[in-house]
Amino acid sequence: MAGVLETLIIPRASALPSAPVRFPQLRGLKMLRTRSSANLRTTHKFAPPRTRIVCEAQDTAALGVAAVTDPDWQSNVIECELPVLVEFWAPWCGPCRMIHPVIDKLAKDYAGKLKCYKVNTDDCSSIATQYGIRSIPTVIIFKNGEKKEAVIGAVPESTLTTCIEKYL
Repeated sequence: MAGVLETLIIPRASALPSAPVRFPQLRGLKMLRTRSSANLRTTHKFAPPRTRIVCEAQDTAALGVAAVTDPDWQSNVIECELPVLVEFWAPWCGPCRMIHPVIDKLAKDYAGKLKCYKVNTDDCSSIATQYGIRSIPTVIIFKNGEKKEAVIGAVPESTLTTCIEKYL
């Protein structure tokens, strides 16, 4: 699932490649070029047609850390024998997008020692309400089914690593 973040209109369509442009440093984002159309012309009759650029954001669950929802919350988080890190986020949240790569890296670094999941607060508001989530991103660490620690905001990797190390 992708959502349009912003549409840009540029004057020179010939400067762009015809294939989608991908930005590896911005995971989950791609830029698509669409055809020029008459309704995108400027008011001046001799002006060249403009091209519309659409920037889309992909669902981050497909890129790394798995999503957890109401039906599988109990089995994946509460009953897990390993410590569990859960990120509460929403697709419209800018700081959430900033912390996604950090969570993905931590999931790889602590594979086998820690389980990592993401909860979309728009889709699973009951879980967010149950744990008193009022700001996102919020990262909660669970151990033996109990909430041990919560970190609110887009924090550096070192902050999360310090929290994780306490419960391993």
